[in-house]
Amino acid sequence: MDRSEARAAAMMLIYEWEMGGDGGSDTRNGLLGIPQGDKNAQYMEDLCSCVREHVQEIDGKIASCLRSGWRLDRLARVDLCILRIGVCEIQYCKTPAAVAINEAIELSRKYSTEEIGAFINGVLGSVARSMQSTQKE
Repeated sequence: MDRSEARAAAMMLIYEWEMGGDGGSDTRNGLLGIPQGDKNAQYMEDLCSCVREHVQEIDGKIASCLRSGWRLDRLARVDLCILRIGVCEIQYCKTPAAVAINEAIELSRKYSTEEIGAFINGVLGSVARSMQSTQKE
């Protein structure tokens, strides 16, 4: 599994958690087929843990960057999970914003719709800019 696949697996586990599951070892081993000791499995685990631990703050950042009239509950759950991964990578994993945004767009192309990529780009770009301005203060 490479880094992109680790992100995709993390997104699936976060989606399962969002839908009321536990995203536990049964899913990791059985459904996703992630072998024990895979070098990027730890990155997947770290992303999942980060999102779960900071979900309120992450969702607040996403909500603050949505256009007027949009709310988190209007977003498709898979799109919200992709945004959560992106914000987590930018804020907590110190992944360069351009990389995190590009990876999120690629996830959206694979697991959502072509059209949502521009939306993901806009929201995560706003999150990255707001973090940069906060760091300068």
